[in-house]
Amino acid sequence: MHTAESIFRRHWRLISFVLGIFIVFWLLYALRSAIFPFVCGLVLAYLLLPIISWIEKRLPHQGKWLSTKRVFLITLIFIIVLGLAGLLTFYIIMSAVSSFSVLLQNAPHYICDGLRTLQEWAEGLRQQFPPEMRQQVDKFILDAGAAMGKAMQSAFIKGLSFIPTTFSLILGFVSLPIFLFYILKDSEKLSKGFYSALSPWTAEQAKNIVSIIEEVLGRYIRALLVLGFTVACLCFIGLSILRIELAPALAIFAGLTELIPILGPWIGGAIAVIVTLATAPEKAIWVAVLFLLVQLLENSLLVPRIQGGYLRIHPAIALVLLTLGAYIAGFWGIILIVPLAATITEIYKYLRHSTEVEETQ
Repeated sequence: MHTAESIFRRHWRLISFVLGIFIVFWLLYALRSAIFPFVCGLVLAYLLLPIISWIEKRLPHQGKWLSTKRVFLITLIFIIVLGLAGLLTFYIIMSAVSSFSVLLQNAPHYICDGLRTLQEWAEGLRQQFPPEMRQQVDKFILDAGAAMGKAMQSAFIKGLSFIPTTFSLILGFVSLPIFLFYILKDSEKLSKGFYSALSPWTAEQAKNIVSIIEEVLGRYIRALLVLGFTVACLCFIGLSILRIELAPALAIFAGLTELIPILGPWIGGAIAVIVTLATAPEKAIWVAVLFLLVQLLENSLLVPRIQGGYLRIHPAIALVLLTLGAYIAGFWGIILIVPLAATITEIYKYLRHSTEVEETQ
């Protein structure tokens, strides 16, 4: 008891700081739905701030231009990004509308052929059973259909319960541009104000931990964006050569799913194959081969560098973390668990080093 009390007296600030970190993480998790848009805004600000600072240093530093150049740069970047996003959205929507109209025109043919094939397959499977078991197989199929109907009804009711959360999420994304504007404009003032409200020791520890988060998470985000962009370009080239409808949308989706570690590439490939089966079934095998080749290139060249050089987490451990993340926080747990684990590991190393330094003093 005396030993525990002496340890607490010597390291009470460090212990309190660690508890504070856990409380912050718990609050972030509890409010994840409400603050998710603003977390996205902070990530975008982190990615855009170096660009704005780099351009700002190369502009004139005198006169009224000094106080307004950052506002001008932020506004210009907003206009460029919104313009590009608008053009990209228009192109994707037009491609989707065109493909969807073709799909609607051929839907009766697809449905009839699909149902006929499914019926033939089910009847062939049924004939393989002995006559005395066929009645049980028929009953099993009827029970499975009823269970599927109940599951769909339950999923619909559960989806209705998410409407309030969805509304708050939409409201957050609507206010995101304004939030991002002020973060980019007053980032230095906000940083100084935050650290000045803390004690000198706490401010120093907070600065060091923020630096660790920037180092680990920043490199991970940039590397992941490069990986997603590269995969999207490769998929777009391959899908365009195969003349697959919705090639731009499928390529962009494949790039976005790269944000999901390990499982993301398979999700993007599965969606592309499913869409191809609905529009051009004879090309589905070639689309599958394309995504397998992209996956092979990704695993042999790009992913090892990210996991080895940036996160230092073995793929087997990453799979375990993904399972835990899915169990704890669902979809967002899958996305965030790997970089969060890497960040916590680095923070632990820093705190352990700080404790060892204090013990030697």
